Amino acid sequence: MRVRMWLGAVLLVGLSTAFAKREAPPSATDGMTAQTGFIDVHVDAMSARVLVGVHALDAPMLMVTALPGALGSNDVGLDRAQAGEPKLVEFRRLGAKLLLVQRNMKFIADSVVSDEVMSARDAFAESVLWSGDLLNDDPEQGPWLVDMSSLIASDQHGVIDRLASVQQGQYVLDADRSGVLTTAAKSYPDNAEFEALLTFSGSGSGAFVQQAVADAKSITLRQQLSFVRLPDAGFNRRAFHPASGGWSVGGVDFAQPLNRDLDVRWQARFRLQKNDPTAARSTVVKPIVFYLDRGTPEPVRSALLEGARWWTQAFDAAGFIDAFKVEIAPAGMDLADVRYNAITWTHRATCGWSYGGGIVDPRSGEIIKGFVNLGSQRVRQDLLIAEGLLAAHAPDADPALQQQALDLALARLRQLAAHEVGHALGFAHNFAASRTGNGSVLDYPHPIITLDGEGRVQLAKPYAIGIGDWDTFVVAHAYSEFAPAQTATALATLRHDIAAQGYRYVSDADARAPGDAHPDGVLWDVGSDPVASFDHLLQVRAAALSRFAAGALPADRQSGELERRLVPIHLLHRYQTEAVARLIGGAEYDYGLGGDATLGTHAVAAPRQHAALQALSRALAVDTLALPASVRAALTPPSTEYSRTPEYFTTQTGPLFDEAAATAAATALVTQFAFAPQRLNRLAWQQSREPMMPSLREVFDVLVASPWREAGRTNMRVRSTRNWVLLDAALNLLAGSQLHATVDAEWRGRLRAFAAELGAMPATNIDAGEGARLIVRYLDAPETVKLRPLPTIPPGAPI
Repeated sequence: MRVRMWLGAVLLVGLSTAFAKREAPPSATDGMTAQTGFIDVHVDAMSARVLVGVHALDAPMLMVTALPGALGSNDVGLDRAQAGEPKLVEFRRLGAKLLLVQRNMKFIADSVVSDEVMSARDAFAESVLWSGDLLNDDPEQGPWLVDMSSLIASDQHGVIDRLASVQQGQYVLDADRSGVLTTAAKSYPDNAEFEALLTFSGSGSGAFVQQAVADAKSITLRQQLSFVRLPDAGFNRRAFHPASGGWSVGGVDFAQPLNRDLDVRWQARFRLQKNDPTAARSTVVKPIVFYLDRGTPEPVRSALLEGARWWTQAFDAAGFIDAFKVEIAPAGMDLADVRYNAITWTHRATCGWSYGGGIVDPRSGEIIKGFVNLGSQRVRQDLLIAEGLLAAHAPDADPALQQQALDLALARLRQLAAHEVGHALGFAHNFAASRTGNGSVLDYPHPIITLDGEGRVQLAKPYAIGIGDWDTFVVAHAYSEFAPAQTATALATLRHDIAAQGYRYVSDADARAPGDAHPDGVLWDVGSDPVASFDHLLQVRAAALSRFAAGALPADRQSGELERRLVPIHLLHRYQTEAVARLIGGAEYDYGLGGDATLGTHAVAAPRQHAALQALSRALAVDTLALPASVRAALTPPSTEYSRTPEYFTTQTGPLFDEAAATAAATALVTQFAFAPQRLNRLAWQQSREPMMPSLREVFDVLVASPWREAGRTNMRVRSTRNWVLLDAALNLLAGSQLHATVDAEWRGRLRAFAAELGAMPATNIDAGEGARLIVRYLDAPETVKLRPLPTIPPGAPI
């Protein structure tokens, strides 16, 4: 997962004020411990005060927060070493006060004409973040001196707002239980670092804070506040191209010519200069170095180092020798310090996402600091899935299976480290890379699972080793340097060549919503043929479930945990189901600029759409949804002192496993994607242009009517549960008011015709009669019907 952090662009015009050194007045700092640097720091440990000496007013700098001491909840997101949103600030004098002002960088004029610059600055409001009384008013006496303790010990990271936004209650900062940590105040030539202990008091009613905090009514964190000198000149900024695979910084620039877009964007990248700029291959002036958290244990540490170092291959291929390194952080290194690119091993109360990103100079796109946060429980989830697939703990299992499961988890960690470091280097997700195999670490990879001759699951080579061709491309496109006159042509050649290899680029905006259209932009899918991979995963799933009961649970775990371990195996096909559904009403298109892109969209061919629809019907087959008798017999309620978590199936059967909930969740895998209103709207228009495409009627008949028409005396409750989920989803689609009027009318017509069909079934078919009455009541008087909520699907990602 990538986290972007930038400020808007800025032009430093006419700044003649130098960062000259001046001695602070002895009367104001008498008895205090002093440090000189970018901002002078004076500390009084007994009174927990920090005075700062500012060497230049009206001089922009970067202010960044971080959390060296965090909350520990994945759902809240206040993680250890998490960087806050950077702000471009400067100190200004107002009478006897010193103001800290945040520039409004959303709108600028990037011009050498000062009046043009000021016209944009004056048009949009700035923000005064803090003020303090000046302790000296004569610049000849030394730096502008001010007590900054109240700023350091304030909620600059936005903790209160974050807690409220995730419904954890209203909190206030308790000044009596907060204060500056004076021993952490440091001044360096290009940055100054401060830290505070912050205690927030509140009701403590939120479930997430109750789960993670010692006392949810009193949340105590440590906040770091950094002031950073902006980089000097000499960095060649690179215009962002939508097909580059990178992420951008920028803003609205009113200095652009009338025939140019006001939206100006730059590629985010580190400063990387060859010692010999004329050489095709050269060592570099300053390599990019990332430091891995010393708190990372083995064997995780070795796996993360190996995976993150894969990027060395890409930089070497681009002609940069020894340009990228990953090392264990030296003892005492502060991972939140903006001088260091950091990979933090982050503990949370539950399994959660990892992410990478950067703090960027808004004027140019230069990455000042890269950061990566890796959730520590994720590897345990991968191990749990592998053990369930392999039945590694069966009494007669080969002991090597447990090692094979561990090997999968460590292989996934290598991929994860490379993935998140890729974001920190300036690169975005490419969810289409899986169509060419495991072609990029910037995709979300699904493990490669095979079956041996006896039908047993094999995980011999679950993930690719090393970076892919796409990763080599994004490094070359972002970091290779060319003569100015040749840059545009050289970059266009790189984009042409990677496309010629069969790679497409689909990122987050076109990949995460249930109704997304691009067939290649799917998370956690596998293989070049979605339908073939789907059918293979159903076979793998059946094989794993047949051996699950006897081999999925380690001997030292409470018996109720078997149910939790069932979830990812029963729903093993969840991501490939989305890949199949994406073909229905799907359309291909590319990112680019008007001068070099292929314009327009191209609907997925009709035969592929029909094949996808039939594949979804196989996901709804009773034999797919029903659990083996061996699994049902082994499932046990959680032991005393233990309870179900959101990672279990829900239950309406008290302490016992609820098979209906498992059936409903597996059914909802299909409906949440196939019945996305955007998909049905697109499909209706595609079919109106090309009659061979699936129609709305066909979708309804295959996914709703046909299952209801099935007869059988086995697994009757599974069949009935599935049918009601399908009908509920079909009705809920109307309640959302997102269908085109013409699509809504046709869908209602199919429902009304289906109600008549159900009503004509024998009276002994109670479900059919009730279904018919529900449809008619809802269509005629929807305000009189309370539709059932759609089933809860336990979280699956990240894997």
